[in-house]
Amino acid sequence: MNMASHQKIHPHNLSSSAHDDQQLDFESPQVPTVPLVPRGSSKSDDSQHCPPFQRTIPVIHTKPPRKRRGCCCRFLCWTLSLVFLLILLAGAAAGILCLVFQPKLPKYSIDRLQITQFNLTSNSSLTATFDVTITATNPNKKASVYYEGGSHISVWYTGTSLCQGSLPRFYQGHRNTTVLTVVLSGQTDDANTLITSLQQQQQQTGIIPLKLRVIQPVRIKLGEFKLMKVKFRVRCRLDVDNLAANNAINIRNSSCKFRFTI
Repeated sequence: MNMASHQKIHPHNLSSSAHDDQQLDFESPQVPTVPLVPRGSSKSDDSQHCPPFQRTIPVIHTKPPRKRRGCCCRFLCWTLSLVFLLILLAGAAAGILCLVFQPKLPKYSIDRLQITQFNLTSNSSLTATFDVTITATNPNKKASVYYEGGSHISVWYTGTSLCQGSLPRFYQGHRNTTVLTVVLSGQTDDANTLITSLQQQQQQTGIIPLKLRVIQPVRIKLGEFKLMKVKFRVRCRLDVDNLAANNAINIRNSSCKFRFTI
């Protein structure tokens, strides 16, 4: 009988236990299934999220290119074009004149050389006076030549000027030949070495090489057109047998070269 009393089940106590279990289950906090912080990010204790520091770069406003350079380039191009056009026009005009008038170069020759004075003084100075006969030929049909003043003619031996002079002013017409006799005179100081060289040259070769140089300002007239002033430059080589005063001098060889410059 005592065993029956100990084995008796009290339903009230069982129901109270179940109620307590349910109450415990209700009051226990629920574990969240979704994380509060996204994966791959660090947890921060600050209440506010600070943006990253950004450095402000000042904006530099560049000035537009000046138009002066463009104007200078345009002016230079126009100037060069104008110069090129003028050169073309001048070349075309010269070509037309050459075709119409067919100009030819003048011809020059040394026909005679006479020495009236060639003396060595007591102070070793050489005094020389030459009479040179020059023939100038204009072979052009429609071109004439005005020989202006300011000419210069000289005779040289091995780099030493022996005498100088000038040509007279004159006009040479179409197909004209003009013979001129020009008097040249000069003085050379310390001429002992020069006289010795002349004597040795004559004894060894029998000839004395001389050079005659002419610079002559001229104006050429083509038909009715009178051109600008230019300079005739003539270089002649003379081979003579002697330089004795008042003696017959033979010109063994003579050749002249001609060119003109502005």
